[in-house]
Amino acid sequence: MPWQSIRGVARPHLGWAKAIRQGLGMTAAALAKRLGISQAGVAKLEKAEIEDRITLASLRKLADALNCEVHYALVPREPIEAMIKHRAYDLAREKLATVSHSMALEGQQVDHPNQEKQLEFLAQELLAGPRRDLW
Repeated sequence: MPWQSIRGVARPHLGWAKAIRQGLGMTAAALAKRLGISQAGVAKLEKAEIEDRITLASLRKLADALNCEVHYALVPREPIEAMIKHRAYDLAREKLATVSHSMALEGQQVDHPNQEKQLEFLAQELLAGPRRDLW
């Protein structure tokens, strides 16, 4: 996945906009002029970026004024197929826990090897079904 390569890239403590502006040697006044807003407006935008309050539209305008691009993406923490498999097993465990509890109360406990077989069977059944049933 191409986006995996950006994992671990942290936003500068000043925020990307301010860090790039300062890196370019551009004053807030110069950026304000490019954006057609006040210098205080630039400060508000840069602060909003740091506080995760900036809108995508504002971020795009800010980026454009800095001759940058905005790339917006949700980057999965693991491959989608792995996420689906983990979810199926988690859901299977939840379902089996309820049944296991009832069976234990009735003195019909299933031994560990058979619990693992049940887990595998149910997880595979969930994986074979519609993905919407996993959530």
